[in-house]
Amino acid sequence: MDLKEIQNLIKFVAKSGASEVKLEMDDVKITIKTGSEEGTTIVQQMPMAAAPMMPQAAPVAPVAAQAPAAPAAETPASDDSKYITVKSPIIGTFYRKPSPDKPVFAEVGQTIAEGDVLCIIEAMKLFNEIESEVSGKIVKILVDDSSPVEFDQPLFLVDPS
Repeated sequence: MDLKEIQNLIKFVAKSGASEVKLEMDDVKITIKTGSEEGTTIVQQMPMAAAPMMPQAAPVAPVAAQAPAAPAAETPASDDSKYITVKSPIIGTFYRKPSPDKPVFAEVGQTIAEGDVLCIIEAMKLFNEIESEVSGKIVKILVDDSSPVEFDQPLFLVDPS
């Protein structure tokens, strides 16, 4: 499990409202505890063979502290109240194309139908196709290609008319 996966797990646990989560995989044990006064606390225990990864766990806590900044980015979308916002159903990495040599799934100005694939979000080495739940015209793409997204983060603005 690498640092990025641990960070995504921390964000997911913080948003889920769970107070404590324990995860054990092969040679890694992770316990994530959330508390209202200190934010997120991580205790990571590894056997001696995996000890070089320990220093990487230190910068994880500040990233969790940055999570409250994301809702501030959503406020400009309120000006576009006539548009429908397509949001991320999961935490992961946003991709506009199925592979680097393929065309993008959706462009600004393109008309989409319900069930059309808009993008892919990679989470834990799984590529999840995100399908449109509405029909309309894409007005704006709110996320850059290959960038991390959080649960419920706006991805697209769609004009349903």
